[in-house]
Amino acid sequence: MHLVLNSYGTTLAKENQMFAVINHEGKQLIPPDQVQSISISKGAKITSDAVLLAIEHEIDVLFINALGFPEGRVWSHRYGSIATIRKNQIAFIYSSHAVKWVKQIIQEKMDNQIAMLLIMEARDDREERIIQHTIKAITDYKNKVIHLDGEWVTDIAPSLRGWEGAASKRYFDVFSLFLPEFYRFEQRTQHPATDPFNALLNYGYGMLYGKIEGALIKAGIDPYVGVFHRDDYNRPVLVYDVMEKYRVWVDYVAFQLAGQDVLPHEGFVEKQGAIWLDGLTKRIYIQAIQDYLSEIITIDHVERSRETHIQLYAQQLAKFFLQLE
Repeated sequence: MHLVLNSYGTTLAKENQMFAVINHEGKQLIPPDQVQSISISKGAKITSDAVLLAIEHEIDVLFINALGFPEGRVWSHRYGSIATIRKNQIAFIYSSHAVKWVKQIIQEKMDNQIAMLLIMEARDDREERIIQHTIKAITDYKNKVIHLDGEWVTDIAPSLRGWEGAASKRYFDVFSLFLPEFYRFEQRTQHPATDPFNALLNYGYGMLYGKIEGALIKAGIDPYVGVFHRDDYNRPVLVYDVMEKYRVWVDYVAFQLAGQDVLPHEGFVEKQGAIWLDGLTKRIYIQAIQDYLSEIITIDHVERSRETHIQLYAQQLAKFFLQLE
């Protein structure tokens, strides 16, 4: 279970060695062995006893902003960057290994974009041509990435950013064609969104960021020392690098919910020209993301939940760093 406290006035406390969720509807007791993570939004509260109970049971506690991104987290002292992993992680960034790795990440992202386009159902020949032309364009960008050579990531970064950005623009241009009128959008907008569909994407990516950040920390990797993708302060952050492998999962959930038009429109709230998720819409969307990440899928002949696959990848990456000399 992933506890999400996003209602104003909700409190998470400790009672009889269990978590107590207290709100205007009453109180619910939850055993800690049923909780995988705790996310707390503005307006909700957690007691120090509840924090200590979470630490005791190695449960992540995340403090979430309005975009779904973690502003901070509390985790057990049992986690932490292992010196050898951290040393080799930094050496990796300035090696030819990083060039191969980041190219593979971007190729995988483009493959995921193509797979997503293939599930879209064209209603006429024109829409089918648009899909096929977009797939061809993304495939061309992918081939350019494959054949790009460089000794260091800095040698190839400008070309990679250009091709990755161009592929993503083509990809999202097609999305809007297959959405109900309420969700159609002109372009990707972030920090914050200016339309409902981008609000879904941004919040979902925020949730994904928290999952990946936690997986890297538990694997002993520094999540903030990255290779290629940068944060708002223009710093390379490994969480963003790894996220590119999994963004399509959020894209899929957002596309399915928007396409079926099942989310209450009143939950998309406009504030100062931006669109934010609120109320029942936010709760339904959070649950849909959690459910999707809990589904069992097969990757590299291993059957696990999507969220567990993220954790396994982080462990594999830590092992790779340890083996570098």
